[in-house]
Amino acid sequence: MINFGIVGTGWRSEFYLRIAAACPDRFRVVGLVTRDVARASEGYAHWGAPLFPSIDAMMAESSPLFVVVSVPWDANPTVLKVLATAGVPSLSETPPATTVAEMEELYTLVEQGAKIQVVEQFWAQPHHAARLAFAASGKLGRVSQAQVSVCHGYHGISLMRRFLGVGFENVAVTGQSFTSPIIKGQGRDGFPEQEEIVDSGQAIAQFDFGDRLGVVDFTGEQYFSFVRAQRLLVRGERGEIIDERATYLPDQYSPIAVNFERVATGVNGNLEGNYLKGIRAGESWLYHNPLAPAALPDEEIAIATCMLRMAEYAEGGPDFYSLAEACQDRYLGIIMEQAIEGAQPISSKTQSWA
Repeated sequence: MINFGIVGTGWRSEFYLRIAAACPDRFRVVGLVTRDVARASEGYAHWGAPLFPSIDAMMAESSPLFVVVSVPWDANPTVLKVLATAGVPSLSETPPATTVAEMEELYTLVEQGAKIQVVEQFWAQPHHAARLAFAASGKLGRVSQAQVSVCHGYHGISLMRRFLGVGFENVAVTGQSFTSPIIKGQGRDGFPEQEEIVDSGQAIAQFDFGDRLGVVDFTGEQYFSFVRAQRLLVRGERGEIIDERATYLPDQYSPIAVNFERVATGVNGNLEGNYLKGIRAGESWLYHNPLAPAALPDEEIAIATCMLRMAEYAEGGPDFYSLAEACQDRYLGIIMEQAIEGAQPISSKTQSWA
């Protein structure tokens, strides 16, 4: 049983509560910290998690293995410092800080021994995890290009860096923006009441690492829209991945093409339940769902995977998405925004966390 606490009662906090409810044999929320307990009790009482007005109050009543920090961007560094001072491992929502100065200050906590990881979950979404595994298998050869149109800013950069195998190398960034019309779709609050044409902002950036090229291309509607899908291209010397299909050459004469196939229960008369088993390509299983048989959507499988890894980290295991990695992705995201706004290339510089 993984006992954890949560600081914050925003939209993202509910993901953790749903995960704990779907996996009661694995996760238990021992406390939910909110500035307004009376108000939060109206919307959160049904989750069954004790509500506390402060971190100290929660820690006085329980001993969580780690604490999830899900608060507004500007409040995040302060909460992480409080937990570090108390010696409590923290799992921070993204981004851990907003400016380079804030990130440098925050990273000193790690240098002083604080245990901090960050919930960058896209690499753990099943379809991305499977494609990352295929890219790492060697079938594509050395990967030299990744075009990611999946998620915004530092999220897309994180995924791009993983496909390219890039660490803290410096990079030249160019970018541009583009606006086009689109039918307004659903958002966090559901569908609009009537059809409406709105402006859709698109950010496109190239990351030139010299021997590898990354492209992040995203419009915000891709998270919810029915007509703006995710896209992914990963190229290596022996093959490439395009969305749900990979093509590669084991030798120069024999091209092989495989599709990434989701294997789920509960369909076509299957009586095992309703959950994702995993993803395979041909005869190779690339991904097994570590949360099976819980019925969770991909986003929550990914977040729960981070929680499983966080439990290992809190007990002495390895990093899975360190504060240094999170700071680097956020830093490159800042550079990307500057390159787009100024319409001129910007080169990164080595930072303290690297």
